[in-house]
Amino acid sequence: MKWDRPLTEATLVKRYKRFLADVSIKQETFTVHVPNTGSMTSCWAPEWRCALSKSDNPARKMAHTLELTHNGETWIGVNTANANKLAHLWIKQGWIPELTGYTLIQPEKKIGNSRIDFYLDGHENLPSCYVEVKSVTLKHEGMAQFPDSVSERGQKHLIELMDLKKQGHRAAMLYIVQREDVKEMRPAHSIDKKYGELLKQAHAAGVEIFVYQCRIDINEIGFGNSLPFSLE
Repeated sequence: MKWDRPLTEATLVKRYKRFLADVSIKQETFTVHVPNTGSMTSCWAPEWRCALSKSDNPARKMAHTLELTHNGETWIGVNTANANKLAHLWIKQGWIPELTGYTLIQPEKKIGNSRIDFYLDGHENLPSCYVEVKSVTLKHEGMAQFPDSVSERGQKHLIELMDLKKQGHRAAMLYIVQREDVKEMRPAHSIDKKYGELLKQAHAAGVEIFVYQCRIDINEIGFGNSLPFSLE
């Protein structure tokens, strides 16, 4: 996934009020939008390099959006909305082997009072498949972990996927790891114990788990490779 226009490098000053950050370029400090509802633990610190996209929309309060941060070892994709864009592209291109062969890829499939990120149908040999996508940015104890804060919404999605599996559909969790300094993923039990327990239950009930890592540089976020996961 290439950016619509080249990103601008800056230096992080601070993040606050969840959706705001101050950055500086050549001693000029200004505020940018942070499209991330999580804690962003391990994803930022003062004086880190970062990269910004810019919108020409005059209705926006802040023209710039924080897209990437750099911890000295890797770029980290902190815009959580990009995970769904990447998932859609990767499924459409057939780059995720476990999800190939479907002729219909429908985003935001409504089920009851909720929505699942993708609904796949039209496979010659497999039942329809519901896919929930999560952006993974937390690095803890040397590995990628999810979530980085208590996620009641994430818990709800796991319960919904288990129900869909019972109805005869395929159901899958697709974790998009937006950093390259990790080689394995597991639930963040120390942050959201209930989510970890539900993920174990979901896996035992037949919900599939796929973890794919991005290749990231300032020019694009590309398809990387599959990562192993542990539920312990």
